[in-house]
This record gives sequence, C-alpha cells and structure tokens, in this order.
Amino acid sequence: MRGTIDGFSYGVVTPLVGYVMACLGGALGLRCTTRSLLVTRSWRPAWLALGSTAIGSGIWTMHFIAMMGFSIDETPISFDKPMTYASLGLAIVMVGVGIFMIGYRGASGTSLVTGGTITGLGVASMHYLGMAGMRFDGEFTYDITGVVASVVIAVVAATVALWAAGHVRGWRGSIGASLVMGLAVSGMHYTGMAGLTVHLHGTPAPATSGSPAAVLAPILVGPLALLLLAAVVVMFDPLMVKGAPPRVPEESKPGVPAAAVPSHQRVRPPQRPYREPVHADAHGSRTPQRH
Repeated sequence: MRGTIDGFSYGVVTPLVGYVMACLGGALGLRCTTRSLLVTRSWRPAWLALGSTAIGSGIWTMHFIAMMGFSIDETPISFDKPMTYASLGLAIVMVGVGIFMIGYRGASGTSLVTGGTITGLGVASMHYLGMAGMRFDGEFTYDITGVVASVVIAVVAATVALWAAGHVRGWRGSIGASLVMGLAVSGMHYTGMAGLTVHLHGTPAPATSGSPAAVLAPILVGPLALLLLAAVVVMFDPLMVKGAPPRVPEESKPGVPAAAVPSHQRVRPPQRPYREPVHADAHGSRTPQRH
C-alpha cells in the first residue's frame, strides 16, 4: 500500500533553517580553506580538516533538519543511529578528499574536476545513506530521473564549492559563494525527495509517536557542536575573516622592511677606496709605487 508523505510538516521553517545551516557550514569551510593557503605546509592539513568538517557537517545538518519536516501519515518514523552517524562521517570524508586536493594541487584543471566529482558523489551518497537509516513499516522507492538529477546537482555544487575554496579570498566573496552552495545543496535534497515513494508493509495506523523532530534533535547536537567550534576559530582569527596575506615581519633595525629586499639578491659589502701599494727603498723610507 502506498503511504501518504508530507515533506513540509512545519511549512517553510525546516527548509529555511536547513538552508541557513548549509550556508553557515559552507562559509566556515571556505574561510578555513583560505586560511590553509596562507600558512606553512605543516599547519595546512589541520586547517583543511577543519574546513572539511565544517562543510560536511553543514550539508549533513541541512539534510536532517529538512527531514524533521518529513512525515508519513500512516506510520511513525525512527532513525538508525549508527547508520545516521555513518552518513555524517561519509560526508566529512568525501568533502575532505576534494578539499585536500584543492589545498595541495590547486583549484583548476584535472584536480578540480576530480575533486568535485568525488565530493559530489559523496554528498549524494550521504543523502541516500541517511534515507536508508530511516525505520518505518515500509520501504522507499525512488524515481531514477530524480536520483540522477540529484547526483548531477551534487557534483556541480561540489565543483563550484571547491573552485570557490581555491579562488575566493575576501569574506564577502565567501558569503556569496556559500549562499550559492546552500541553494545547490538544498536543491539536491529536495530534487531527490521529489522522486520518493513510500510503500507500506502492514495495515496503516495513525502515527501518534516517533516525531522526526523529537528523534533527530539529540542526533543533531554533535554536528552543531562541530559547526560552533569552527565558528569560534574563525571569530578569534582575524586573518581568516579578512582573508588577507600574513604580514612580513620587519627587521629589528630601523629602516626598510625585510620584504623590500628581494630574497634572491645578495647585499654586497661596501668597497674600500683604492690605495696605491707602498714599497720601502734601501734606506728604509716608504714611497708609493707608481705605474
């Protein structure tokens, strides 16, 4: 029997809040990625990992906040926690693959296409793995057109996000890029959900318990804490907010900064004035030798 589904039980609240969380994760991830390009290679993995965590957590949070507004009239819904958290780990890891490729190989050419494809497939896999973690008296079926469209949107969105991570420097540009990312991620989610059909196994019964919002609220605490951590790091690092290059330290002596002297030029010592050689004669007097 076919179930009756409602993807907007709370109206526009869940889509709007989910979109904001996706934008927040994207903005924080972009700032962390930009910061990684301004530090030494020893610190770069830490910043790239933080950026991957922020973007992956933002995408995952957007998905499950949207799922708070999803309901099936004839049956209650619950979520398998191990599989739900596995989808979070998958999102962070797959986003991390793309972010690390951009951080070390640049946001152009083959690395951009490869990283965007891997990351997009990871985001789409996170979506469908999270859906597979839902428990109710029935099963989902998907329209192949909706699945393919959602995967294409995810790949395009991931590629644009990685390009922005490698090229956008100022915080205004990061906000603009994150707004586009949030729109693309939300579009991917609802495109996949548009092709969803529910088939019930047993006799339909009103869903009097198991509200998705009540079930998902405790699960969302962890990813929200990760986003909060990334936000605190950004707030307390002005360089990450501004995206400006680090200042070159000046010399200890007053005068021209060290950056003004090209590193490939060697400063020559001052030359001594030419002095004619002096030779002593037979009587011990010293006279200059002229040529």
